[in-house]
Amino acid sequence: MGYAFLSSPCADPREAASIALADTCALAATRIALSDFRSYAKGELFVRPAPVVLCGPNGIGKTNLLEALSLLSPGRGLRGARLMSMLRKNADSATAENWAVSATLKRGPEGEWEIGAGYVPTVPGTQPRRVFHLNGVPADAAEVAELVPVLWLTPAMDRLFLEGAQLRRRFLDRLVFALVPSHARKSARYERAVSDRLRLLRDGTRRGGWLDALEKTMAEDGAAINAARQELTDLLNCELNARRAEGAFPCAHLSLAGEAADISCDPAVLMQSFATARQRDGEAGRTSSGPHITDLEVLHVGKNSDARECSTGEQKALLISIALANAWLKRKRHGVAPMLLLDEIAAHLDAQRRSALFEEILALNSQAWLTGTDRQLFSPLNDRAEFVTIENGGFVQAVSR
Repeated sequence: MGYAFLSSPCADPREAASIALADTCALAATRIALSDFRSYAKGELFVRPAPVVLCGPNGIGKTNLLEALSLLSPGRGLRGARLMSMLRKNADSATAENWAVSATLKRGPEGEWEIGAGYVPTVPGTQPRRVFHLNGVPADAAEVAELVPVLWLTPAMDRLFLEGAQLRRRFLDRLVFALVPSHARKSARYERAVSDRLRLLRDGTRRGGWLDALEKTMAEDGAAINAARQELTDLLNCELNARRAEGAFPCAHLSLAGEAADISCDPAVLMQSFATARQRDGEAGRTSSGPHITDLEVLHVGKNSDARECSTGEQKALLISIALANAWLKRKRHGVAPMLLLDEIAAHLDAQRRSALFEEILALNSQAWLTGTDRQLFSPLNDRAEFVTIENGGFVQAVSR
């Protein structure tokens, strides 16, 4: 099914006036279009530069829409899914070969940009990849990252402190992306070099110019990755500490965990670590050192307790606290906070914390997209946000009340 397409956000200008005060976001997607993406066929949604609340029962595509928005920034999106898995699977799209997402992005007085992301399927000798466009012209991920900083929190992240280190690294790197767009490019280059080096080692290569060159790339980019992560944790800790006595969310303290070589900001240290581990890595089939095995540790300052030992509610509050601190840090340093994608964020917060979260979202002055099954949980945003329901594969916009 296609969308219940709306050519304007509200049909009645009197209704539009009722939420005019919300039209102040410095960063916002005012249009999003999807083609053969997940549960959506083809169509577009127009919204004001204000918070957007997506309401409706589970399974109707709310998270799919947030995922589409997340793919307008570097990385693998909020689900971390394979590109080809996002292609719509309905019978009538059996001939479709790719998916596409596009948006009109508004950045205050700077103007508007048309941003697109799409999936290019596998052809012989290549890997599936995602391509970006800005105003109809091909663009690289770094350009898009600088223009569209995005942060997200999803229910799957509620177990972030209990799962493996990989999820925490991804969370940390997403925080870094919002402040240092080049981090995405360096991370991708580092990962490619790790993969290429490991392939050589598995084939029995233990020396040679190509191996040296790969380890040099790993050392240089790895040191830059570690430096960016360390700088961010220091800045976030200052921001979190300054907010300690304010608000409804607990103060967190972040630190990097790993062997000295793994978190070193010195390329020479990393280079030596990679060189001495060639034999071991080739036999084990894995790269045993480097920033790709670093972990993120989080302390609940008020309780002096490791986040892993906190209750589920406390862990969620810590995540929100970190995300908000990062958003404020981005705004203070670069003048605009990242766009927030908050999936089912209100379901397990008490009324005080929900209201506090909504007030911070409005104060940040960048658009947030929120999802939920219960419209009443978002009542503090009445007349301050745009409410959209998803029915039969289409969007229906409602006036706040």
